[in-house]
Amino acid sequence: MKHSILAAAMAAALTGCAGSTSRDQLNIQDPTVLQRGFGAPQDVSSGAATKQWTDVYTQIKHRGDVLDTLQARLDASGPRKDTYVGAKAQCWINAGKEAFAAHDDWGFVEEAIGEAARLTASLDAGDSGTQSAAQSQVQTDPSLRTVAKVRPDLWDQLMRVRVDPRFAWCPQARKLVACSEVELMYAGHEAWTRAFDKAKQRTDLLQEQVHASEQALSTCVVPAPPQPPLPKLVSLSADALFVFDRGDVSAITPEGRARLDDIANRLRGSGLTDRIVVSGYTDRLGSSAYNLRLSRQRADSVKQYLVSKGVTIPIDAQGYGKAQPGTACAVRGRKALIECLAPDRRVDIRFVGQKAVAPSQ
Repeated sequence: MKHSILAAAMAAALTGCAGSTSRDQLNIQDPTVLQRGFGAPQDVSSGAATKQWTDVYTQIKHRGDVLDTLQARLDASGPRKDTYVGAKAQCWINAGKEAFAAHDDWGFVEEAIGEAARLTASLDAGDSGTQSAAQSQVQTDPSLRTVAKVRPDLWDQLMRVRVDPRFAWCPQARKLVACSEVELMYAGHEAWTRAFDKAKQRTDLLQEQVHASEQALSTCVVPAPPQPPLPKLVSLSADALFVFDRGDVSAITPEGRARLDDIANRLRGSGLTDRIVVSGYTDRLGSSAYNLRLSRQRADSVKQYLVSKGVTIPIDAQGYGKAQPGTACAVRGRKALIECLAPDRRVDIRFVGQKAVAPSQ
């Protein structure tokens, strides 16, 4: 390194209190960054290079060429570049290039290269192509030697965005958050070098970007889970669907409307089936003519109700009266017999030509 922590401290001492206002507004969390002059510490907690750091980062030579190589690798990652991880890798490359152009020799360029390389490698391995993998990458941000944490309020805002369930389904918000995090790290580096005014200027500009990520998130929604496949047949009790001894639409009970509404909601615009067959049935009590008329009326009413709720799939409605009973009741007493015959009083809704449901993306 061409400079030392002591040199930065001496430069800060010469500037007096010029940067004190900016420094205070950054709300710097590391107290060692606030110490100035000859008394400023130079230990590991203050950011002094350790053997582990130098073993990793001093191997990076020709920093501009390395950044160009990383850019080429990232560009070759295809659609994975558009994930949160890809966006963050790009922003680290941009930060490294900016610091390199500014002749920053404090180690931040090397650390930017390291972060970009780590994230790009995860893309190359295919570990970040899914939403869940990308989400796992945002849980923590790296602790870098040349970066002090600044503006915890902005970090909190970004955290609220990235833990929102909509974040995984909001590409624009993911990109804005990724780059905002890198920019906050860059501001933290500037604060670490005691360039408090530059750090404040960067975070002031960043506030708009953080706000933009919140606005982007507000326009996104979590997609509804895929609908389970329809059963081939839904059999509804006529006793629950209709008022006793009636079959017109106005006689459909609140319970019956709720059941039919649920069916209509699943069918409306879904294309899950080619055709619907509604069949009405009665029990064996009463005349054949009466039962046939009542069963037809109830089947027609169910059809009319589904159409009124926006179902556009072709519907056939037919009444069969006392045909196809499902009971074999031999009980005595009219009340007991009526209860036993209840399964025969029904409206069957059959779904013909069902189609497979595509898995969610």
